[in-house]
Amino acid sequence: MTRTLLVTLALVAGLYLAICLMLFLFQRNLLYFPQPRAVQAPENTLELAVPEGRLVVTVRPRPGAQALLYFGGNGEDVSLNLEQLAEAFPDRALYLMHYPGYGGSSGEPSEALILRDAELLYDHIRDRHEQVALVGRSLGSGVAVQLAGKRPVSRLVLITPYDSIENVAAGRFPWAPVRGLLRDHYRSADVVGALHVPTLLMLASDDQVIPRDSSERLAAAFAPGVARLEVLDGAGHNDISLHPRYLPLLTEALR
Repeated sequence: MTRTLLVTLALVAGLYLAICLMLFLFQRNLLYFPQPRAVQAPENTLELAVPEGRLVVTVRPRPGAQALLYFGGNGEDVSLNLEQLAEAFPDRALYLMHYPGYGGSSGEPSEALILRDAELLYDHIRDRHEQVALVGRSLGSGVAVQLAGKRPVSRLVLITPYDSIENVAAGRFPWAPVRGLLRDHYRSADVVGALHVPTLLMLASDDQVIPRDSSERLAAAFAPGVARLEVLDGAGHNDISLHPRYLPLLTEALR
């Protein structure tokens, strides 16, 4: 009986370790879902050189002081936002970044590489426009926050944001030591307390991807008076941009 129990425990432990190992090895396959680029017109495409090859950016060029830089979700083709944003901001230059491995950008997605490319693109934009506003959706909210902590920005909008990817992952896999396994953390709540840029957080009331308490912890981490939180009733994580309040809130926040 004792031997059978020990063998059973050893098998269970081995299976658990094997599952944890799989989570560690394939974690980025669970976090990133690269998408092709729908908008490929030359006039809407910017390519910047990076060590891996090229960084592809969907653009709507405009002269002038104001530019908007958009970071999308982990399974988003950001070029599909071009039409909506162009209508909402007719006089503002638009830059929508395709992460490494997305939309023709070179490399494999990781937090370090995405943040490096975000800084490179920001510096390119800032050479041409005096004011750069950031919009980050879902995964991209963490990119926008990190960039805002390193570069001056005029406005910040975070759509379905989180306090950290590791907290979201820990809630999704409570049986695994995810904090020790993760390579990409996106610890937004550790950054926002030092920000002084006017910020809007847009939450979806029916978000099934980012827990509500994660977004609220991020909002609470801002200094008083810096950020405001708006909840879009009836919106889900993936369809929040279709909500009738989405564009009015976005345009108001970026004035």
